[in-house]
Amino acid sequence: MARITLRQLLDHAAEHGYGVPAFNINNMEQGLAIMDAAAAVDAPVIIQASRGARSYANDIMLSKMIDALEEMHPQIPLCLHQDHGNEEATCATAIKYGFTSVMIDGSLKADAKTAADYDYNVDITRRVVEMAHWIGASVEGELGVLGSLEHGGGEQEDGHGVEGKVSHDQLLTDPDQAVDFVRATKVDALAIAMGTSHGAYKFSRQPDGDILAMNVVEEIHRRLPNKVNIDTDCRLAMTAAFRKVAAQTKGEFDPRKFLKPAMDAMRDLCRERFVQFGTAGHAGKIRVIPLSEMARRYRSGALDPRIGNIAAAAE
Repeated sequence: MARITLRQLLDHAAEHGYGVPAFNINNMEQGLAIMDAAAAVDAPVIIQASRGARSYANDIMLSKMIDALEEMHPQIPLCLHQDHGNEEATCATAIKYGFTSVMIDGSLKADAKTAADYDYNVDITRRVVEMAHWIGASVEGELGVLGSLEHGGGEQEDGHGVEGKVSHDQLLTDPDQAVDFVRATKVDALAIAMGTSHGAYKFSRQPDGDILAMNVVEEIHRRLPNKVNIDTDCRLAMTAAFRKVAAQTKGEFDPRKFLKPAMDAMRDLCRERFVQFGTAGHAGKIRVIPLSEMARRYRSGALDPRIGNIAAAAE
């Protein structure tokens, strides 16, 4: 079996110069598509589930489904990641059900709607890090509020997203503060704010530096390794396949006739992203470190952040 932590996978990606797509999952078809794509190009995988996905699928069903995918593709390192956890309990129950990595979004309070201040974010993130690292699981934090630089508001996705207007400064992650945040919390990964939002966010014009701060990404990328979340693209690919079948065969009522083309479309998209991000070809190069050994390394201080020279688990 090859259940890997986010920390080890991102360390390997940083060492070998590739990005890692993180695909959201809600059901069996999405899981099969992601893993088939990974197997086709020998790519390690991050599969992530939001609170909404866990509620939709049920933790027990989701956990058993990931076990099955892992058993079907034992050669593929698979990181199971909690996307946008809102409080300690969300992260603790995720780890209980086999997640090897959790995200705590301390940029928002536990209601997942109210913008939080920096001290609150540091405090809750540090607490989740301490809990997760005791058993070897990884933690992703978030610094800055996701939202539009054009209108100063956010977008809700699965009930998660800031409500009301927030300041321009809150919508952009400060690279120097990001370094301080990582040092203060010992977080393993960091999600940033740069003018993007949840869902199929539409810009009113061609994105430029005023509404999509790529300079923030470039500056933080110099200092910290990256993962790239992909959910909306997969939804659009599957939905397009559903609509095509419905339009071409109006009398069709067998769900498999809709789901199989949708699964194929998502598989092709995932395979394309693995190739584009340079992830392809790296699965077989990774020797997965078990959680118990990751926990030992955290306790020893071997994995404490070293900004500019990240402490690596994947040696």
